Amino acid sequence: MKKLKIYPLVIETIENHALETYPEECCGFLYGTEGDIREISHAGKATNIKSENKRKRFEIDPLEYLQAEKYAMANNLELLGIYHSHPDHPAVPSEHDLKQAAGYFSYIIVSVRKNKINNIRSWQLNDQQEFEEEEILDLIHVKVNS
Repeated sequence: MKKLKIYPLVIETIENHALETYPEECCGFLYGTEGDIREISHAGKATNIKSENKRKRFEIDPLEYLQAEKYAMANNLELLGIYHSHPDHPAVPSEHDLKQAAGYFSYIIVSVRKNKINNIRSWQLNDQQEFEEEEILDLIHVKVNS
């Protein structure tokens, strides 16, 4: 299992964004550095431009991806992934998430139930194009894998 360290401010940003948009899905970018352990030190909110069914899907404008790449370069960071919420559903990737995923990225999913954070999990595609869970280190705000 790959290891992922997420800074507390990043967790706070993701949790707050998920609660702000509930019962719709939120989405955003994850930035940091890659080494023996992937460290997520920054998060940036994105706009869910999905025109229909924002409770079950998210879509990020391609121009926001470009802006995210520029932000990473300007701040000596790497764009390492995407986060999004699953309102009233587990923090497990859906079939739609799998179809949209890219191999290198970490995908942090936050489960929000009844306007409260339930848990946060992170996933990455393996060589067989299946999601494998990443172990989140130092996650103190929420229950993990419950």
